[in-house]
Amino acid sequence: MTEINFAKTYSPLTSAEIVAQEKSNMDEKRFKHCIGVSETSRKLAELNDYDPDKAALAGFIHDYAKQVPPERFIKVIKEQHFDQDLLNYNRAIWHGIVGAYFIEKELKITDPEILTAIRRHTTADVEMSTLDKIVFVADFIEPGRDFPGVEEARKVAFANLDDGVGFELAHTLDFLITNRKKIYPKTFAAYNKWAVKD
Repeated sequence: MTEINFAKTYSPLTSAEIVAQEKSNMDEKRFKHCIGVSETSRKLAELNDYDPDKAALAGFIHDYAKQVPPERFIKVIKEQHFDQDLLNYNRAIWHGIVGAYFIEKELKITDPEILTAIRRHTTADVEMSTLDKIVFVADFIEPGRDFPGVEEARKVAFANLDDGVGFELAHTLDFLITNRKKIYPKTFAAYNKWAVKD
C-alpha cells in the first residue's frame, strides 16, 4: 500500500498519526474503502474547484466511527445532547452524525466544514456544501463499490456533482423502501431537494 499523506491535517496530529489511528479503528476492508473514498473525493474536488487536499482528508476519515461498538454510540447519544430520536436508528446513521464527535475527540480535527461533511455523509441534507456533496457522492462511487448502476452513478457524478447527489439519494431510497427499512427524516427531505426532477 502506498503511503498516505495529507498536506494539512486540521489537527495537532500528523498524517501518519491520523492514518495509524484510523487503521486501528477498523478492519482492512473498511480501511481500503476509506482510501478509495479519499482518492475519489480528491478527483471530485478537482472537478468542482474545491481544495483537493481537504476533500481527500474528509473522504479518508468519513467512516472513522463505522465500526465503533453500538453501546459506545448509545452512551454518547444519551450523554452529549444529541437528538434522542437517533436511538431509533443504528450505526448506518450514527457513524456519520455521531461519528463526527469521535473524530473531534480522538483525531482532534475541529474544522467545522470537515465535521459537517462527516455528519451529513450518512443522511444527506437539504443544505449541503460542496464538501458535503463530495464526501457523500465519493462514498457511493469509490472504485471498490460494485452494485448494479454504479457505473452510471460514476458517470453522472463526474459530469455534475448535484446530479450525483440526486442519483445517489434516489438509489438509496429505492433500496430502503424495497427492503422495508426505516428512512431517516433528513434523507427524505434531501431526496425532495436534490433528486426530484421537475
